[in-house]
Amino acid sequence: MTTPIRLMLTGGGTGGHLFPAIATAEAMCERLPGTEVLFVGTGRRMDKAGLEQYGYATCSIHSKGLKGKNLLSLLLGILVLPVSCLEAMYHILRFKPDIVVGVGGYVTGPVMIAAKFFGKPTLIHEQNSIPGLANRKLGTMVARICLSLPGSERSFPQEKTVLTGNPVRSEILKLSESGDSPDDKPLVLLVLGGSLGAHRVNELVSTAFTLGLSGLKNIRVIHQTGPEDAEEVEAIYKRNGVDATVAPFFTDMAAIYKEADLLVSRAGATTLAELAVLGKPALLIPYPYAADNHQEKNAEYYVQAGGALMFVERDLTAEVLAEQLVQFFENPAKLKKMSRAMKSRAFPKAAEHIVDECLGLLNHTPQP
Repeated sequence: MTTPIRLMLTGGGTGGHLFPAIATAEAMCERLPGTEVLFVGTGRRMDKAGLEQYGYATCSIHSKGLKGKNLLSLLLGILVLPVSCLEAMYHILRFKPDIVVGVGGYVTGPVMIAAKFFGKPTLIHEQNSIPGLANRKLGTMVARICLSLPGSERSFPQEKTVLTGNPVRSEILKLSESGDSPDDKPLVLLVLGGSLGAHRVNELVSTAFTLGLSGLKNIRVIHQTGPEDAEEVEAIYKRNGVDATVAPFFTDMAAIYKEADLLVSRAGATTLAELAVLGKPALLIPYPYAADNHQEKNAEYYVQAGGALMFVERDLTAEVLAEQLVQFFENPAKLKKMSRAMKSRAFPKAAEHIVDECLGLLNHTPQP
């Protein structure tokens, strides 16, 4: 197939769902120039802003999560489901997609159900080692299931699964192909808590730099705090003479990643995929309340290769973190070894493989 198609993507709620969708859209548009893309999301401002930055059309439906909700929220979620499906049907009738691709999140369910109703080819991509509720339910219905990590195929009909890896945006891939940073630049610690921030991670790292360890004196910090903690964290660094750049959220992640020698991060699947492609070693602190503890399972894949260390949040103190950071920054050879190990877990062609699967479905779908 060489003619452009109409690609509908659905998912969202976090950057972890949004960025693989963007990477998939980029790869499809590069493969088939002139392809039209529509993203059906949650209506959250962050989702819309992120997609519009890349020039993709968006729309939204009313939908609510079901897993882990109290009784009232669960009832509201069930009651809104028929409305969600009708809205999804409207967008499919209006856009007339050739294929519909889901990337996770509760908004995915109604859209994929509507796509199946109209006989559209369907594919889902699962970023995490333990699939979310929406993707687990959809696995029996869709035509193809693309996986980011080995082992997650156990949750799906295995004849439908293919291991593709997690798609990474083009600007991150381009950065991975550039040369190494000069050895004489100041060492940089990058702190990421996900698109919404991570209060405990912010506390641990900022406190670690108040303890006066000589091995952290000349370290530069770039810290993404999320919207709640930026002012407080910036003030802590300033009082303690730390060279730090603090922001609620960074939009140009390629530029930020380029600076980093080591990360302290949550263990979201998309962040880990980006770190692997770039070969960035990390100290991972999985979000302890992630559904089915999936962040800890995500992290294990990279820890087993030697590219990262993992700490359970409840057991970690600022003192332990500070000492661990000093050990790494005083041992550049260890950082380089971890960098190579991290890169061994990368799937740089993940988006291309997902496009292959999409086009394979289209080639095998009878035309009306």
